Amino acid sequence: MSTYKYSRWDGTQDPIEDRNSAFDALAEEILEAGDVNDALRNLFQNGLQEGAREEGTGIRPVGGLNDLRKRLEEHKRFLLERYNLDSIVDDLSRTVKDIIEAERKGVKRRLSDAWDHLNNAADFEREELADPMEILQQRAAENLSRLDSLPESPSGTVRELRSYDFIDPQARQKFQDLIDDLSKQMTQNFFQGMKDAMENLSSEDMESLQNLVEGINQMLRDRAAGEDPDFDGFMEAYGHHFDPDRPTSLDDLVNRLSQNMSAMHSMLESMSDEMRQELTSMTQQAADPNMADAFNELANNIYDVASFDEMVQGYPFTGSEELTIDQAMNVMGDMQGIENLDRKVQEAIRSGNLSNLDLDEVEEIAGEDARNDLEEVQRMVQALEEAGYLRRNRDRFELGPLAVRQIAQNAMREIFAQMKKDRLGSHDSYLSGDWGDLSGATLPYESDKSFDINLQKSLFNTVIRQGTSLPLNMSYDDLEVNEREHLTQSATVLMLDQSRSMGMYGTYTSAKKVALALYWLITTKFPRDKFYVVGFSDYGMIIDGKDLPESTWNHWVAGTNMHHGLVLARQLLSRENVANKQVLMVTDGEPTVHMEGAQAFFSYPPSYRTREQTLREVKRCTREGITINTFMLEANLFLTDFIDQMAKINKGRAFYTHPDQLGRYVLVDYLKNRRARV
Repeated sequence: MSTYKYSRWDGTQDPIEDRNSAFDALAEEILEAGDVNDALRNLFQNGLQEGAREEGTGIRPVGGLNDLRKRLEEHKRFLLERYNLDSIVDDLSRTVKDIIEAERKGVKRRLSDAWDHLNNAADFEREELADPMEILQQRAAENLSRLDSLPESPSGTVRELRSYDFIDPQARQKFQDLIDDLSKQMTQNFFQGMKDAMENLSSEDMESLQNLVEGINQMLRDRAAGEDPDFDGFMEAYGHHFDPDRPTSLDDLVNRLSQNMSAMHSMLESMSDEMRQELTSMTQQAADPNMADAFNELANNIYDVASFDEMVQGYPFTGSEELTIDQAMNVMGDMQGIENLDRKVQEAIRSGNLSNLDLDEVEEIAGEDARNDLEEVQRMVQALEEAGYLRRNRDRFELGPLAVRQIAQNAMREIFAQMKKDRLGSHDSYLSGDWGDLSGATLPYESDKSFDINLQKSLFNTVIRQGTSLPLNMSYDDLEVNEREHLTQSATVLMLDQSRSMGMYGTYTSAKKVALALYWLITTKFPRDKFYVVGFSDYGMIIDGKDLPESTWNHWVAGTNMHHGLVLARQLLSRENVANKQVLMVTDGEPTVHMEGAQAFFSYPPSYRTREQTLREVKRCTREGITINTFMLEANLFLTDFIDQMAKINKGRAFYTHPDQLGRYVLVDYLKNRRARV
C-alpha cells in the first residue's frame, strides 16, 4: 500500500507549476535565435532573469553559466586580494631566526650554568673542571662567531646550519623539526591527497614513502618500455596511503600527480623571483638526497606522459594575510579548482550541454546558490521535455507540437494586444441567410434577419421578464437567434523576406511573429483556409508552418529574390480551387536577385533585368486572380517606386509600417478580406 505525505509549502520548494510560463521564458529566445538548441544554449548561458519573466508564474529568476563565471571570478579575486604568497618565506625566515636566537640563548645559558657550577665547586673540583670549562668557552665562542657570520638569506642559513654543531638541545630539535617539515612538505606537494596520512610520518614511514615513489617510477618505466605496469600490485602494497579516495588506474594516479605538480609550480610562479629561489633552495637543502633523486625522476616521468605546462599559471596575489607552505598549497588548489571549473563552464557555454558539469564541484567552489541555479535550469528543461514541449533527438532537441502551438499563440496574443478593440469590429459585415457555421453566440431577433431561433435563450429571456408563472407569454423582444459565420474559403501565401538586412536591422523576428500569428489564426479559426509561407533571400523556399519558430534570416548570402518567391507563391496558389487567392508580402528592400532558369543572379543596385523579371511574375499572378498586398518595413525611394509599379499592375495594396506595428496591418487586412458574419 502506497502512502503519501503532504506538507505546507514553506518557500524552500521551487516547483515549476506553470510549464506554459516556463516555456514562455524560452520562446523569445527561440524566435530570436531561430534554433531551439541555440535558444537553450542562450538560456544556459544567461539564465532566466526577472525582467524576462511574468510575475506569479511560480518560477524564481535563476542565474546561468555567465553568472557562474562571475561567481568564480569574484572568488578568485577574493583570494588574490587576501593572501601574500611571499609570506611563505617570511614565515620560514622567522622560524630560522627563532632557532638561531634559541641557540644563542642556549649557548649563553650553558656558559652561565657552567660558571655557576665552577664557582660553587670545591677547590679540588675547580682544577678538574678548568680544562672542560676552557673547551666549552672555546666552543661557545666559535659557535657564536659562526652564528654571527651566517648568511642573510634563510636558505643560506639552513645550508650552514646543516653542518652546525648545536649546543642547545631545544634549538637542535627545532632545526630538525624544520628540516623534517620541509622534507615532508615536498612530499605533500606531490601527494596532496595524502596529507592526513603524512601528518606524523616516522623515519620508517618516510622509507616506505620513498619506496612508493620508486614504485610509481618503475610503473612509468615499464609503460615507456612497452611493458604492462603492475598497478594492482602497487595498490596492494601502497594503496592504504591514498585512502579513502584511491586512484582507480595508473592514468588516474598520473593525472592527480600532474595536477598537484601544476599547483606547486603555479605557487612558485606566483612568488617573486627572490622568494621563489629562497623557497626552492631551502627545500633542496632539507631533502634527503635519495628521496630528492626519487622525486626528481618522478617529476620528469610525469612531465613526459602528462605535460602540465598549460596548467601552470602565476597569479598576482596582492593581499597581506600570511601563509605557510601547506596553506599556500591549499590556496593554489582552490585557484586551480576555479580555473578548471571555469574551463568546463566555457565548454558548456560553447556546447550548450550542462551534463559534463559536476554539480558537487560547482557547489564546493561557487556555493549552494550556484548549484541551485543550474539545477533549476536543468529541471525546467526536463519538465518541458516531459510535458512535450521539447523532444530529444540524440544530443539535440527539437520542438514538439505543443511548443509550436504555444509560440504561435503567444505571437497572436501579442499582436492582438496591440490592436484597439474597434479595429477588428469595424470590419464585420452582417448578411441575411440561414447558412454558415454556428459561432456559439446569439443575437436579438430582427424581422429582416435569420429566423434560426435559439429556443433555450428565448425561453430564458421570457422567464427573466415574466417569472415562473404559467403559461409563458413569449414576446418578440424575448426572441434570440443563433449567430452563424459566413466563411469565404481562401488561400493565402505569406511571403517572408529572409534577406540579410532583415536580421541585421532586427526586423525578422517581428515579421516571424506575424507569420506565426497568421498560421495559428488560420489553423484554428479558419481551418478550411489554406495558408502557406514562402521565405525568400538569394532563393525562395517553402516553410512549413510548424517550422516557423526555428526559421531564420540568411546570415551568409546577400540578396532579395522576390522573383523566385512570387513564382513559388503562384505555384502553390494555382493548386487551390478557391475564389480568394492572395499574397501577403513582408519586405524591407527592393528585389536584387532574379532567376534565369534554375540559377539565381544577384545585382546591387538592382538591375533592369531583375526588376523586369519580378514585374513579369507580378503580371502572371494578376492574370491568375492572385492579389498581392505588400507591407514595407522600409520607405526608401527605390523600394517605394518598385512597390508602386507592382500595385498598378496587380491593384493590390501597399502599406508602410514599422516592424512593431506590422501585425496590426497584416492581421486586420486578412480579416477584412476574409470574414463576414450572418
